[in-house]
Amino acid sequence: MNLTRKDLLWNWDRRQIRAHKNAHMQNVRKRKESIMKKNRSNLGKRAVALVAGIAAIGMALAGCGAGSSSSSSTADSTTETISVNNVEPAANLLPGNTDDMAGWKVVTQLFEGLVTFSDKGELVYADAKSITPNSDASQYTVVLRDGLQFSDGEKITANTYAKAWSFAANAANGQLGASIFSTIKGYDELQKSGVDKNAQLSGVKVVDDKTLQVTLNAPDSSFPYKVGDVAFLPIAESAYSDIDAYGEKPIGNGPYVLDSWKHDQSITLKPNSKYTGPRKVKNGGINFVLYTDVQTAYADVESGNLDVIDSIPSSALKTYRDDDSLQTFNQAGPGFKSFTIPQKLAHFQGEEGRLRRAAISRAVNRESIISKVLYGTATKATDFLAPTIAGYSKDLKGSNVLDYNTKTAQELWAQANKISPWSGTFRIAYSTDSGNRELVEGITNSIKNTLNIDAQPYILPTQKELSSAIHDRTINAAFLQGMQSDYPYPEGYLMQAYDSASADGKGLNNGDYKSSAFDKFIDDAARQTDESKAIDYYHQAEEQLFADLPVIPLWYANVTAAAGKSVHNVGFNYMGVPKYYALTK
Repeated sequence: MNLTRKDLLWNWDRRQIRAHKNAHMQNVRKRKESIMKKNRSNLGKRAVALVAGIAAIGMALAGCGAGSSSSSSTADSTTETISVNNVEPAANLLPGNTDDMAGWKVVTQLFEGLVTFSDKGELVYADAKSITPNSDASQYTVVLRDGLQFSDGEKITANTYAKAWSFAANAANGQLGASIFSTIKGYDELQKSGVDKNAQLSGVKVVDDKTLQVTLNAPDSSFPYKVGDVAFLPIAESAYSDIDAYGEKPIGNGPYVLDSWKHDQSITLKPNSKYTGPRKVKNGGINFVLYTDVQTAYADVESGNLDVIDSIPSSALKTYRDDDSLQTFNQAGPGFKSFTIPQKLAHFQGEEGRLRRAAISRAVNRESIISKVLYGTATKATDFLAPTIAGYSKDLKGSNVLDYNTKTAQELWAQANKISPWSGTFRIAYSTDSGNRELVEGITNSIKNTLNIDAQPYILPTQKELSSAIHDRTINAAFLQGMQSDYPYPEGYLMQAYDSASADGKGLNNGDYKSSAFDKFIDDAARQTDESKAIDYYHQAEEQLFADLPVIPLWYANVTAAAGKSVHNVGFNYMGVPKYYALTK
């Protein structure tokens, strides 16, 4: 799945990711099956992203400590309810049917899964005691902790998880998160027409009350991270008798229980006294105030009527950090931003294309644009992931191609001209309704002034028309793109956007980049059972991307937020949203 907060400066929505996921997953399985027939049965599988938007295996894994708050702590706990901003969820509060950030914020407080993640994307065991792979990461043994229960006292067993996963994966149940289970054996059978809604995933075997054995279609070293996706959360037995009613008032196992949901007004949560996981609640509850306009939410924070806002409106980005009445936050987040140069674009194939891509990357003055256009609310990219993702790096081979250098850019462009003289206009597409005009103008002006070529924005009326042109391969220009994954692991970013199986309209590889070398690095990473070794392969894959530059990395979108002065322990998780359980006042 690809769950992401809608970025104020980048009009990319998780629903766009979701629309491509099933076709992408099916295509990856076909590629893997074909490879396995050629005696390469150890190859890995695809990533689940974002943007939905992907984001970041010690085997067996040791639970990591949770990250620290970004603000100083002056209150260890409180009985006060903390008010935070949100919008009305797009659907009910059922984990397998959650595909918007508004729902994700709430559902992940009401439920706990096998794992959670620290602020930096490190894996933390929650309901799981261990998740152990076999020799090639094609099968996993999951052992649960003792004493797990839902808020109503129902015990949580291995069967609870097996049944919940099968329900979410089964096409007859119409869950939006189904495709995340496609790497588990038996998923394809659950997609057939007329399948029994109670049919189970054949690859999920209940060994005993505390043990699951999960068999995959192909090796996948990202699985221990992937089970942190919202669709993998367990649901109570009472859900199956009336799933719609359960979605309106779910019984969960997370740090909070649902107190009330007044549609289009508020969702109030109270601490769950039966919760024993790693997210220890330090407040008296959370009140999600449901807004239709982020500007109104910001005004409420300024006036003291809202405790925390997790997204600053674009109108206030330039000045919000100067407001002495608020605590303000601006820190690196999980959103990777770039622009894609399609492989078929004239002058961008072969060695000529490689030189021109490097020249253009060197011609973009990222620091200046971040300062003057984004008002410092982004962090210059150093890789193809994000700072909150496992494996994030600042010193990969070839990453200096992201450094602004006019002389080097001009030399590279001149070398390309010796192969084939440049002609035409270099264009970067954006939509009028995206709010990206100044951004694209800043990029194209930097390229134009450095390379002395005609570089211009290419404006389409709506994001819908831009998306259609990208997906139909009629764009004939470079275009902005973003990436974020539900689970903080490199596969969610790299395979989703650059693997050959994701090209040709079958995934998010919208530039149709194809590299057998890159694909092999991804496949090698997928069958590693040691996280450090997997990360080494992902780094090699990224270094291949730096050599080929199918996209030009720009920056990571920062978390921009504010809180009242009376609020303490304000910090943000790997998804860039507040750590609600830690907030006090």
